[in-house]
Amino acid sequence: MNEKMASAIEGISLNSATYKNEIVVPTFVNFFYGRNGAGKTTIAQAIKKNKHLKWQEGKSSDNFEMLVYDQEFITKNFYSYDNLPGVFSICEKNIEIEKDINNKLLQKAECDHDYSELVQKVESFQSDMINLETIFQNTCWNKSKSLREQFEIVFKRIRSKKVLSDQLININYEPAESLSSIEEKYILAYSDDTTVYNYFFVPEKISFEDQTGYKLMAKSIVSSGDTPFANFINALQASDWVKFGHDQFAKKSTYKCPYCQQALPYDFEENIKASFDEQYLQDIEQINAFLLNYKASMLGLLARLKDNSDCTLPSLDLAIYNEKVDSFENIILTNLERIKNKIEEPTSIINLQDTQSIVNTIIALCKSINERIANYNSSVNNRKRMREEVRNTLWGYLAFTLRYDIDAYQSKKRTLEKEIQICEKSVKVAQSRSNTLAAEISELRKQIVNTSTTVNNINALLRDSGFQGFELREKTDSESSYEVVRPDGYIAESLSEGERNFIAFLYFYYLVKGSNSENGIKDKIVIIDDPVSSMDSGSLFLVASLVREMIEVCYNNTSYEDRRIEGDYIKQIFILTHNVYFHREITSNQVMRYKSVSFYMIRKVNNESTITLCVRKNEQIPTELENYNPVQNSYAALWSELREVNSAITVLNVERRIIEYYFIQLCGYAGNDVRKAVLEDNKEKFISIGEDGRPDTLRYHRAAIILSYINNPSGINDGLNYIEDCGDAEQYKEVFKMIFEATNQEQHYRMMMGE
Repeated sequence: MNEKMASAIEGISLNSATYKNEIVVPTFVNFFYGRNGAGKTTIAQAIKKNKHLKWQEGKSSDNFEMLVYDQEFITKNFYSYDNLPGVFSICEKNIEIEKDINNKLLQKAECDHDYSELVQKVESFQSDMINLETIFQNTCWNKSKSLREQFEIVFKRIRSKKVLSDQLININYEPAESLSSIEEKYILAYSDDTTVYNYFFVPEKISFEDQTGYKLMAKSIVSSGDTPFANFINALQASDWVKFGHDQFAKKSTYKCPYCQQALPYDFEENIKASFDEQYLQDIEQINAFLLNYKASMLGLLARLKDNSDCTLPSLDLAIYNEKVDSFENIILTNLERIKNKIEEPTSIINLQDTQSIVNTIIALCKSINERIANYNSSVNNRKRMREEVRNTLWGYLAFTLRYDIDAYQSKKRTLEKEIQICEKSVKVAQSRSNTLAAEISELRKQIVNTSTTVNNINALLRDSGFQGFELREKTDSESSYEVVRPDGYIAESLSEGERNFIAFLYFYYLVKGSNSENGIKDKIVIIDDPVSSMDSGSLFLVASLVREMIEVCYNNTSYEDRRIEGDYIKQIFILTHNVYFHREITSNQVMRYKSVSFYMIRKVNNESTITLCVRKNEQIPTELENYNPVQNSYAALWSELREVNSAITVLNVERRIIEYYFIQLCGYAGNDVRKAVLEDNKEKFISIGEDGRPDTLRYHRAAIILSYINNPSGINDGLNYIEDCGDAEQYKEVFKMIFEATNQEQHYRMMMGE
């Protein structure tokens, strides 16, 4: 949707006279149309007196020269028309100064343009900063959702995306511990359980290497007996088999061989004993003792390690611990089996599996578990500290998981901050330069105040426009005063109201172009309230032309391309009128300037005034609005003008146009047919008998004058014409009504005249 552009005054609140809580949001150029008494002057007075105005941020009435053309202005500045105040203007004698001023004005316009672009750039960067912060806040919020839900107690007070992101930025994150560990501490810190748990038994290092039985495991144990039978057994390397068989069957035999059942020699037992010497038997005994010691020690240790798993901290994960204990048990059982095999086969070489390594691992696990138990037991008595640690750890963990997002955000933020800082510095430089140029221009303009130049400019303007009613002449005995001189060279002793208003407006026009030397240069806000009151069509046309020029000067503030006229010293303009023709003249080609131009219709019903902004949906672009001119119909405008004007010349021109358009173009009459219907068929209606008994044909002749224009081939949109015989405006209006009555068109007349 297209939007209107705001200028210095952004709002007008009206709650006086016939207005009740009426709000106007003006743009750069503002046209107000309404009948006399509708409430136009109230608007002008509100702006003039700076009452209930909303100013653009950083601006006030002190920043502008408020120039108002209204009846009060005319009274003050034309009270003695031969003594107008001096008017600031460009002096022809100061051409070099003028060039310098124009050069500085161009430089200032460039500075102001650069300033505006830089401000927009800063605003763009600031908008990018807001978008960056919004995206970062949403990222932090969305990515932390699961963690915030999991640890709800810690994050329950974080209900704002901004609070969350701001806190994450201020955390010096480092690699955090695992989430499972944090969860365990979280449960512990916020648990209501007060149980204190026992510590794990921590085994000591074990070693069997200094025991004789352990050393014999790696040694082949054989007998050193020197009997024939012993030599025979050793030769066969069957000592282990013989020893095993003897131990198994000696007590069960009946002096028969258990294998072949033959009778054993009577000295067989003696030979067996003689085959195994004392050292052999002693080694076997040492291995048996080692077996008993190893079994008792290791199985006892194993039992204590298994007892650790009973009645301990529920949150502990003992899978690894139990796995290591099971492995330890398997090693013990394997070693016991190997020791037994050694006893059965003393000559075999046995290597026991290492137990020290796994015991060392179990010792480390037990110590680690005991630390967790100690932390838990300690936290039971100090949960406040524990909760604080959990909170800090969780924030650190969250910051660590979002570290890449945080780093990217801070990097982009630093870049934007740098760009903003550079642009803001440039803004200050441009603003300072513009202020310096304004001061220099002000000093230059103070040097070129010249009343006579202004008088010459006004006279040149009058001549160029074809105006011949008078000219201004500087008084020789009074500086900054001038006289109104007629074409015959005589000083005007009296002026019509229209002439006085016209001269006052010319003064106002040059006042807008210049400045009072006392105040120096200031940007202007111009208010024009019904400037063409009582003026004839020639003056009206010239005033409309000058107003259009002011409009273009104001419009230059919104567009620096394709300027129709130089200058941008009018920052805002308000034009209020009831004259349809003047309104149409000054609003030509203004409707299309939607953003910077606004049209308003003022109506008063039941003594209450309302203001309507004239905008509507654009038929070609339905998503956008467009201006429309409240004075749309030129034919209706003619009737409206007829109701208001009191100049006979203007009345005759308007009446001719109405008759030509209505009777010829709409009703299909020929020009001569209209004349015949009025002047011949209804002649008696326009002639009355006077007091002297003679016919009074004055109205008949006036009707003939009005209808004489019918033969003129000009169309309804042609320019105004002038006649010598003016007569009285009201008398011509009366005859005009009679023409409609004579042609049976009275109903149309009453409708258009609002009767």
